[in-house]
Amino acid sequence: MRALALLCGLLLAVAGLAWYLGWRPPDAWNPWAALDVRQPPNLLTPYKLSRLRNDPGLCRQALETSGLRYRAQADSPPSANCPLQNVWRIEQGQARLSSSFLASCPLAVAYALFERHGLQPAAQRVFGQPVGQVDHLGSFACRNVYHRKQGRLSQHATANALDISGFRLQDGQHIVLTRDWEAGGQKADFLRQVQQAACEHFSTVLGPDYNAAHRNHFHLDMGRWQVCR
Repeated sequence: MRALALLCGLLLAVAGLAWYLGWRPPDAWNPWAALDVRQPPNLLTPYKLSRLRNDPGLCRQALETSGLRYRAQADSPPSANCPLQNVWRIEQGQARLSSSFLASCPLAVAYALFERHGLQPAAQRVFGQPVGQVDHLGSFACRNVYHRKQGRLSQHATANALDISGFRLQDGQHIVLTRDWEAGGQKADFLRQVQQAACEHFSTVLGPDYNAAHRNHFHLDMGRWQVCR
């Protein structure tokens, strides 16, 4: 134990000296640097995403690297049933959206990471072409989980979740979860790759195999629980 303590002390001293002399880690590995969506995610990405929740300035820096088309939204009054803060309207990414959606900053940036590093690469692997449009069922809804009268608020109540129902490829092919998840073939393979990619970028990912309520969409959110089902 004493040897370990000495080693840790030595490492801290070396790190402190390096910092004093002006050495800085690359931004991708600097926990205080803004998240750059263009860079491949790493072990620090979840921490950097968490910092965006309450820091609109840091959020804007990350969004500027995202490739998203977005607009800031005014905070709602604290008296609202489901008050929103640091929320953005996402209008488009690399692919079109079936409609714009409201997103908390972590959700917006996670979506950009997912599209750039997960969704589009999966489409190229399976179909040799990009996704041209992402179809979704919405993000913000002031409600409890499963629309229950009693219980905890859904992640949708803070615009911290997005439900994706399908995709349209550049050549016009339509991929729909309700039809293609169990159909086999390329489209089913693609959807499973997309789900696994989503699990690398969002906190919770629920799909058709989770329960009947999710038979027609992927639920993606940035809540505290790590779930991939």
